[in-house]
Amino acid sequence: MVNLDDAVTARLEYYGEHFEILVDPDLASDFKRGQDLNVEDILVVEEIFKDAKKGDKSSEEAMMKAFQTTDHVEVAANILKKGQIQLTAQQRREMQEEKRLKVVTTIAREAINPQTKLPHPVRRIEIAMDEAKVRIDPFKSVDEQVNSTLKAIRVKIPIRFEKVKVAIRVPGDFSGKVYGAIPEFGKTMQEEWQQDGSWVAVVEIPGGMQDNFYQKLNELTHGQVETKLL
Repeated sequence: MVNLDDAVTARLEYYGEHFEILVDPDLASDFKRGQDLNVEDILVVEEIFKDAKKGDKSSEEAMMKAFQTTDHVEVAANILKKGQIQLTAQQRREMQEEKRLKVVTTIAREAINPQTKLPHPVRRIEIAMDEAKVRIDPFKSVDEQVNSTLKAIRVKIPIRFEKVKVAIRVPGDFSGKVYGAIPEFGKTMQEEWQQDGSWVAVVEIPGGMQDNFYQKLNELTHGQVETKLL
């Protein structure tokens, strides 16, 4: 456990009350990133404060009002999940870059250029984000920031979330493998077996996954697949 001098404050304003806890900065950062950690290991002091600097403890009434419990572990978990952590500059940069990567990856997977029906390269999305001066908040959810980022970069590049339908024809020898791989990308909308034993299907996938989808089909069939974007 980190010593008290190196602890940082996590704070939360909730139901009109102010709560603070003293935490290990590295473990608190890992917790915010989604790691499954024991909250008691993150706490440097097992107290819930109204003002940690002054040593003023939060009242049981305030905790009950906000969290319906006075258990310090449960209250601390809520503060860590919903509140703000006083991170070091390096920790904030790392979390921000990690969240930015997730936002870019999600947009690249789900979005297409509506003019060409093709995915945008990751680098093009990143450049558009820079030009639009998109700022990623390390504490906000990826889903929330994907939507705001998409809105911001639309003025820089033609882009939108869209699903596409791809018709595929697979020799019977490879149909089982291809059928099993499709849920990784999307869903089968229509399918039928041909007289020559081949399997024909219409598959719906996120527009940005086209390249990966075609690559996977070629790997599974050794190139013996026919595809057509509908």
